Amino acid sequence: MANFKKAYIEKHKAVIQNDLGLSNVMEIPKMEKITVNMGLGEALQNSKLIESGIEQLKVITGQSPVVTKAKKSISNFKLREGVSIGLKVTMRGNRMYEFWERLVCFALPRVRDFKGLPPKAFDGRGNYTIGLKEQLIFPEINFDKIEKIKGMNITITTTAKNDEQGKCLLTHMGLPLRK
Repeated sequence: MANFKKAYIEKHKAVIQNDLGLSNVMEIPKMEKITVNMGLGEALQNSKLIESGIEQLKVITGQSPVVTKAKKSISNFKLREGVSIGLKVTMRGNRMYEFWERLVCFALPRVRDFKGLPPKAFDGRGNYTIGLKEQLIFPEINFDKIEKIKGMNITITTTAKNDEQGKCLLTHMGLPLRK
């Protein structure tokens, strides 16, 4: 069992219930899934970017990513329907908590000039999205094998009903939000 999952069950659950004033144990918010998206628009010119992106996401998340394809053609972007333009990974369960631990403890502190994440990135339903500019903040990535620096979006989906509950959950789970 992942350290953060054990900590959530043993320590954070009761504190979150107390902070939010919830009477029922089933109302306590929890993390449902973490989705990592990597857009590779430059893959139209260089098809090797998809393969390197797949390898990097596999190393970062611990599971194989799904290749996303363009839904419709857009002539201004020289984009054709069905062309590979991105990657995504959805993690649940123990793998999600292991990734969360690596993100919060190792990756985010390695961001240059890091002062915390913006508290306004909640979507109104307790879900939080982090935009990262480079994949190099993850210690698993070998710097020498990088062809191009790529960004990614990490979305944490929770069972919270609103932003207040989501913020309470994620701050107790170690998410460094700005004051």
